[in-house]
Amino acid sequence: MADQIKKKKILITAQNSYIGNSFADWVKNDDNYSIHFITCRNDEWKNAAFAEFDVILHVAGIAHIKETKHNSALYYKINRDITVELANKAKAEGVKQFVFLSSMSVYGIDSGVIDRDTPVNPKSSYGKSKLQAESFIKKIESKNFKTAILRPPMVYGINCKGNYSRLANLAQNIPLFPCIKNKRSMIYIDHLSEFIKQIIQSEGSGVFYPQNSEYVCTSELAALVCKFKNKKLFQTRIFNPLILILTKKINAINKLFGNLMYSTSLSNIGFKYNLFTFEETVEQIERKK
Repeated sequence: MADQIKKKKILITAQNSYIGNSFADWVKNDDNYSIHFITCRNDEWKNAAFAEFDVILHVAGIAHIKETKHNSALYYKINRDITVELANKAKAEGVKQFVFLSSMSVYGIDSGVIDRDTPVNPKSSYGKSKLQAESFIKKIESKNFKTAILRPPMVYGINCKGNYSRLANLAQNIPLFPCIKNKRSMIYIDHLSEFIKQIIQSEGSGVFYPQNSEYVCTSELAALVCKFKNKKLFQTRIFNPLILILTKKINAINKLFGNLMYSTSLSNIGFKYNLFTFEETVEQIERKK
């Protein structure tokens, strides 16, 4: 008789996190997981009992606000300091695994291919605070306290904030769209949720780089959005010389049309978590809007 999978009791450190809520939805019908939430917006979590949980899934953080010299300290307080306190508390109370959502931003680069030899060198307060949190988590890992650090690229999915939604709206509302063959690493929210599930079930530890099995071309993404919205999209290469110049000068343009990806070897982890083709993920999003 096959061994039964031990039920995992998981505490998610955010009540309004897109990734946290999506993961909870992903496993809600699986009896092997018991999901609970706690907020980090106040200090009440400090009095919560962590000992009853097998896993802390730490997704609370600050990301989707514009960085300024006035709010940089907020990134360190939320992304680093709270993470340090949570990890210390989790280890002290006997939690077996701490899963931390970090970011591709720890590399501090805007274009190119990231592989195992690429050094971390964050430029933003967001990236720096995430990396400093990572460093602490690694230091306190032990035989009985495993840590898994995830550095996903851009996450997209239904109702997800970010470049996907802006690009989808743009593609449907302009008469001409650039035709540029770029490559970007992205990850569909269901793929990330499945990745987290597999890491928790296997009690994995280390640094991980989940991504879609296919790189994303912005022009192809725009075409797929319009296809599933039954709208015509006219693409042209006439803007390409200008766009190539602008990608080197304007970060927002580079995020749309530049190249930034993880090497495929970084994401070969030994289990399957990419469940859909890229086209299928776009169809799922656009059909449900």
